[in-house]
Amino acid sequence: MKSDKRITYKNSGVDIDEGDRFVDLIKPLVRKTFRPEVMTDIGSFGAFFKLAAKHKNPVLVSGTDGVGTKLKIAFMADKHDTVGIDLVAMCVNDILTCGAEPLFFLDYFATGKLKPEKAAEVVEGIAAGCVEAGCALVGGETAEMPGFYEPGEYDLAGFAVGVADRKRLIDGKKICAGDAIIGIASSGIHSNGYSLVRKVLFDAHRMKLRKVVPELGASLAEELLRPTRIYVKAFNALNKKIEIRGMSHITGGGIPGNLPRVFPRGLGAEIFVDSWPVLPVFEMVQRLGNVPEEDMRRTFNMGLGYMVIVKSEDVKKALTILYRNDYESFYIGNIKKGIKGVRYA
Repeated sequence: MKSDKRITYKNSGVDIDEGDRFVDLIKPLVRKTFRPEVMTDIGSFGAFFKLAAKHKNPVLVSGTDGVGTKLKIAFMADKHDTVGIDLVAMCVNDILTCGAEPLFFLDYFATGKLKPEKAAEVVEGIAAGCVEAGCALVGGETAEMPGFYEPGEYDLAGFAVGVADRKRLIDGKKICAGDAIIGIASSGIHSNGYSLVRKVLFDAHRMKLRKVVPELGASLAEELLRPTRIYVKAFNALNKKIEIRGMSHITGGGIPGNLPRVFPRGLGAEIFVDSWPVLPVFEMVQRLGNVPEEDMRRTFNMGLGYMVIVKSEDVKKALTILYRNDYESFYIGNIKKGIKGVRYA
């Protein structure tokens, strides 16, 4: 049967003109992130990136991640200019643990109905994160999928590629018993554990997102949307000044789930309880939800977003360098034989 009514792509929910307008909005944001090695402008089918000659034996290191249910907080607050920073941070901090210099980044943005201004806010955050990390935003994909997402919602994924000289890769193989563990402060919850956070604060206690919480010194929206910290500059400050034997990005799984990923067989970590200040937001979530300590440790970063393992004699020097570069850091434990994973003492 034939219908007299004309059905267009726009009628079905996809507006190509709005997509083109979105690209025009983000072009100046993206170009600000370009490094000299970028060879193509935004809009090409593939991005060209020339490897610098400074790497004698280059190894490419790649990583991908998302922002998780932290996006739900952005939807509730109708604030979208910070989750892009989270996206970049979650990817570049991972490849950084291998000693890789982040080179370029690509994003994937999917939504039911494209709102160019809102989407441009997200890309504004992605661009800001790329500038902080020193990598170029060379491309991405915007998918408009009617009926697939709730109105006003979207999803994000990111992809980072970095490079390291093969001889300077950091893979944890040099870690020895007696080495020291330095924890670098997080900016807050970062981008993991938000399903538990939402369950406690909004489902169980019906807290208001705009309400200022005295113990936090901020509204819930401000606290929960603090961007994940990017640790590239911390690594750059330490690199070649001290020997870095291993690094870990503290994400989902907390310290127990992430730190052991870099240990050689037969070694574990003894972590000193109370050797760093636990952020008030974690204390609030634990108190209001009566969350067991083990769950807290295995869900959240608890105030430390990144860890560096160094020789014991380099602890003082490393801490001094980090503090001089505005990274609050703490000597939090040692590498030991006979411990499986992480032990708190």
